[in-house]
Amino acid sequence: MTLEIRGVHKSYGPVEVLRGIDLTGRPGDVVAVVGANGAGKSTLIKILSGAEPMTSGELRWNGEVLDLQSPHDAQEVGIRTVYQELTLVPELSVTENVLMGMLPRRYGFIDWAAAHARAQSLLDELGFGAVDATAKAGRLTVARQQMVEIAKALATEPKVLILDEPSAVLAGGDLDSLFALIRRLQERGVLIVYVSHRLTEVTALATSIVVIRDGSVVETTVPALTSENELITLMAGRRLERIYPDRRTDRGAPMLTVAGLCRAGEFEDVSFTLHSGEIVGMFGLVGAGRSELAHCLFGETRPDRGTIAVNGREVRIDRPRTAIRHGLALVTEDRKGSGLVAEMTVRDNIALPTMKSDTVGPLIDPKRRDVRVSAMIERFDILPSHCAQMPIVRLSGGNQQKAILAKWLLVEPQMLILDEPTRGVDMATRVDIYRTVDALARSGHTILLISSDLTEVIGATDRVLVMHDGRLAGEIPSASATEDQVLAHSIGEAA
Repeated sequence: MTLEIRGVHKSYGPVEVLRGIDLTGRPGDVVAVVGANGAGKSTLIKILSGAEPMTSGELRWNGEVLDLQSPHDAQEVGIRTVYQELTLVPELSVTENVLMGMLPRRYGFIDWAAAHARAQSLLDELGFGAVDATAKAGRLTVARQQMVEIAKALATEPKVLILDEPSAVLAGGDLDSLFALIRRLQERGVLIVYVSHRLTEVTALATSIVVIRDGSVVETTVPALTSENELITLMAGRRLERIYPDRRTDRGAPMLTVAGLCRAGEFEDVSFTLHSGEIVGMFGLVGAGRSELAHCLFGETRPDRGTIAVNGREVRIDRPRTAIRHGLALVTEDRKGSGLVAEMTVRDNIALPTMKSDTVGPLIDPKRRDVRVSAMIERFDILPSHCAQMPIVRLSGGNQQKAILAKWLLVEPQMLILDEPTRGVDMATRVDIYRTVDALARSGHTILLISSDLTEVIGATDRVLVMHDGRLAGEIPSASATEDQVLAHSIGEAA
């Protein structure tokens, strides 16, 4: 049985997004699709998932032409998709999300005991047993919600599984569980279409690699015949310089001091100081408390005890507005849930935090706002270049991420908390983000970079704070840190 994509084109009005895509996959294959943000990967996924009709071309499964008019049609022929953006219903339990439409019944009523047992058994089998099937999905961390998304897709035993950036928020043992799961699915004959910007994973997992640039396939290859550097060059259309800028050893005065910060069930007795002009990484596995700490620093939640000082003065940050007033900004890991307003345009999303400064009397000054927003769109090369009036949901994930960064830089913060800032972002854009962050630090800003990417959290920072089980487990200078050393601290096994 073979999946064939032949000559697939997709246009939105006069804009051609896909220009004759060809791709072939067989049972047990892992077909990796890589490309820069805006290359057309998301559009291709939507076509394969039945969420978007193609303009022209053909899909075939085992020689038969597929006419996918909806996601339901795709699911009927055994195609399931795990999207980069989470699609769970937050107010429903994990069980209800995983078994939606398949909840077991007894005497005409839902058998909740059987349902929870079935969902938990599936999670355990997939290596995601740390997720409680009875918990509300919306209360889970983004990483655990990602695990639930994968379980939901596999509940129907698909023949084709499309994974869009499945590892973007996973690290350590959770990442190992995902890779082990993919290999088991291969053995069962499931065809996996794997979309990722983490090229180390791509070359380790894929049986074939399809490189897309500007809506066209520029190369189809296999891991043995290529390298990460060659893939980056093919994706970007140019050879990149060094990925991470050189870091300096000097730093300024303390900007943020955290002492004995606690929040029940999330983190305990956390103390550290961040200085102006430095980039500090923070690493931790799922449940370590790193994102919860970020939300507390930004005033989205309140600590039970402990203190926060900004520029040597103790402050009480009880809401995001207060955090912004004290010079803090947060780029959240949950882009869809709390980073963007999906119904609004790119322009209005970027301008949202600075609306007050764009106001003259009771009215917004559109010229001032548009000049500021246009400068940010140009600075971050947010594509397409005429996107200001477009709904932000029409942009690729990486371009949405750049819009969020642009939004917070307009606030002109002293300190940026970046939680998974390169999630779903291609390597060329990552390099641009690292350059931007480096320039901010050199101009005196303080950066806290939270990431599940070990290479990033070491390479882009001056020192690394490691969280384990809600506590600060170690602090390591980035210049001497190794991935094994950071991982050892993150699992509580450092010497």
